[in-house]
Amino acid sequence: MSDQNSNQDRPANAGFSASFGNNYSGGQASADQFLNVPGSAGAPGAGAAEPVLDISTAQFAAEVIDASRSKPVLVDFWAPWCGPCKQLGPILEKTVAAMRGKVKLVKMNIDDHPDIAGQMGIQSIPAVVAFVDGRPKDAFMGAQSESEIRRFLEKLIGPSGPDPIEQALQQAEQLASEGAASQAASLYAAILQEDPQNISAIAGMGMIYLETGDLERAKAVLDSIPEDADAGTGAENPKLASLRAAIELAEQAEELGDTSQLMEKVASEPDNHQARFDLALAFNASGKREEAADSLLEIMRRDRNWNEDGARTQLLQFFEAWGATDPVTIAARRKLSSMLFS
Repeated sequence: MSDQNSNQDRPANAGFSASFGNNYSGGQASADQFLNVPGSAGAPGAGAAEPVLDISTAQFAAEVIDASRSKPVLVDFWAPWCGPCKQLGPILEKTVAAMRGKVKLVKMNIDDHPDIAGQMGIQSIPAVVAFVDGRPKDAFMGAQSESEIRRFLEKLIGPSGPDPIEQALQQAEQLASEGAASQAASLYAAILQEDPQNISAIAGMGMIYLETGDLERAKAVLDSIPEDADAGTGAENPKLASLRAAIELAEQAEELGDTSQLMEKVASEPDNHQARFDLALAFNASGKREEAADSLLEIMRRDRNWNEDGARTQLLQFFEAWGATDPVTIAARRKLSSMLFS
């Protein structure tokens, strides 16, 4: 067999919190409270994902054939030496868990238990086979993205409906954008109780620390995320990228002088581009995003090539930290495009 390289003050979501629990008590708390939470806070039972079992050949009949008569069972054929298997495993487990018990997942190490894979003619791994009513129904080979796996599962069980964790993430982001940091943190904590490795929720918590002035805790959150957290997804999580960029900007801003002094210098020396650049960083650190963007755009109007296009480079970093859908990002992108292509 070969190793195949294939991919304020409005209540938080009450339904989600009731289902998944919520230990956040309001205000700031230590990063450890959110980064080292236990697995699922929900009680086991209907609607809960089953544990993922590593099965042997002797267990196959009961755990796969018999079990598939009541719900689809996925068998993940893998081996410890298989790189794509290591990429696929966490994504597969997360996607199956989001189905809330409608699908069962088991794993079979082909090095220790080769018979079933051999009988099924599996020639490369990772290989995932779906059993329904005691028989193989469908399969895929190689590492897949979360969206591809979700589509595969929905062919077996039908549309799964909105993912409650994704809905909660959206509401937490909305709360944070409205300045309701405590409520947003509460919801992120609930998400992390259900899915401790959810990068978007961890990054969201880090951004709350950063925006409430706690740079050290924000950095602790960033440091807690494994370097290979996005392995197999093909791109860095945008929330993680935003947190990383925002922390870099905050560290730059710590080295700047008083904003009023920078404003006076720019007023008296309009072509002092370094002072205007520093003022843009200071504006951003104080939450004045529009003023920050306009300062960098003004540098470009006066000298587009200053500091090897440093103003545009910094503006793009602002966009990454603010997020693509931020109103200031959208407005500043339009101004930048107009300037570059006029």
